Amino acid sequence: MRAPGKKPGRRIAPPTISARLSADIALEAAADGSIVAHFDADHSISLGKFGAGAMDRARELRAGLPLHSFAADGNATDKEIDLLVRRLARRGLLEYGVSQPSGAKDQVVIEPQIPDYWPQTPKLGDAETFVLSRFAYMRRRGNDMVLESPRAGALFRICDPDIAAAIARLSAPQKISRLRRQQGFPGIVLLALLVDCQILFGIDAGSEGLRPAEGDSHLVLWDFHDLLFHTHSTEGRQANPIGGLYPYAEAMPPPPAVRPRWPGKKIDLRKLLNAASEQVSPFVTLLHGRHSTRDFDDRQPITLAELSRFLDGTARVRSTWSSKVDFGDGVGPDVDYTARPYPSGGSSYELELYLAVANCDGLDRGFYHYDASEHALVPIAVRMQELEALLAAAEFAMDAPATPQILITIAARFDRVSWKYSSIAYSLVLKDVGVLIQTLYMMATDMGLGGCAIGTNNIDLFAKMTGIEFHIEGPVGQFAMGRGAKPAASE
Repeated sequence: MRAPGKKPGRRIAPPTISARLSADIALEAAADGSIVAHFDADHSISLGKFGAGAMDRARELRAGLPLHSFAADGNATDKEIDLLVRRLARRGLLEYGVSQPSGAKDQVVIEPQIPDYWPQTPKLGDAETFVLSRFAYMRRRGNDMVLESPRAGALFRICDPDIAAAIARLSAPQKISRLRRQQGFPGIVLLALLVDCQILFGIDAGSEGLRPAEGDSHLVLWDFHDLLFHTHSTEGRQANPIGGLYPYAEAMPPPPAVRPRWPGKKIDLRKLLNAASEQVSPFVTLLHGRHSTRDFDDRQPITLAELSRFLDGTARVRSTWSSKVDFGDGVGPDVDYTARPYPSGGSSYELELYLAVANCDGLDRGFYHYDASEHALVPIAVRMQELEALLAAAEFAMDAPATPQILITIAARFDRVSWKYSSIAYSLVLKDVGVLIQTLYMMATDMGLGGCAIGTNNIDLFAKMTGIEFHIEGPVGQFAMGRGAKPAASE
């Protein structure tokens, strides 16, 4: 018996989360029972063989297949559909619609940014308090509003303006019980999805300061724009197209290679060159001889002795010292410093070298860290498919005929720079990468070896290989090297 006059609470059905194919993905069922995913006009991936029931239900993935409608422990067709959907998800070929059971219109569309994203809804209690991450942001993309974060494995396309308004209120900490009473409450399932993606995080009632409460002390040292740029200028934690795709070729002509002249009378410097200055120095010879090598001679690979000399000349620690930081009152910590062959902002020397070795005479195939202090290589146990994926990505990025003999991944210990520098930390890291890459080029040229800087790297793959979170130490550059193949003789 309920108390007189008290109305029963209205039970709201939870929203439906449905998996569906991304817009540019098409499935094709072959006569032998295999299913192939087609994308980018001329690319396809085989997903395996499936029974007639699974092939029939797979057609529903175009409109959306509710996640609760299949399971790995269900009947035979359910198991096959679960396997198919999981394979599509691992390859980043799905998106997920969130809608009310009574309506077909999406409230939110979840777009994965990492290949193995899968929607998770952790249990949230009414007494818990949550707030938006300081890395979360909402922006317009075309006609849509999207909510994302460089920490998140997915972005959320907001289709309901009331939900966007409700999320904005979470800029200040809110109790779940209070949110439930507000108009436009987005629902506990959506909040749980945002918590899983670290767009929302929980805090204690007496928490002092939101910055250190976000769950990882290393994040305290990151500025918003730096972490965003790190994740959106690399592969692994975003789904945007990346690389030389000529995205604006139809919108405007190619810019000129040389800047148009400024008006005014020029001062010709060529007449100031005399015979003595025209005698080319060894350094200028190196500069003029530097070029990118993408084809390597695997019949005569680089040797371990040559690699030792190369690393000694480019990255080895030459000296160490300590200096006290004075914060104005004569009190401050001692900071350790090193000197190495290339310059580094504030003598931070935050860059580390990791070597993926494919073919080196005297060194086993594998993944190594270069200990610049001891001038030693330390092997790191990785899965062979991860090593192969790293080398294959470099081959693709260089448009090379084969993988490089050695691929150097330049990683940064970000806190080494951001502990001191505000607003410019990531910018300084990239400047250091530039001077180190030029140093690697010069040394390779001097030794008669070949090298090639690579513009992309995969921060998620590196994290899996090293076990280090992408915001603690992550790749910021790559350099392929080895013994260059001699040009084929012309007929």
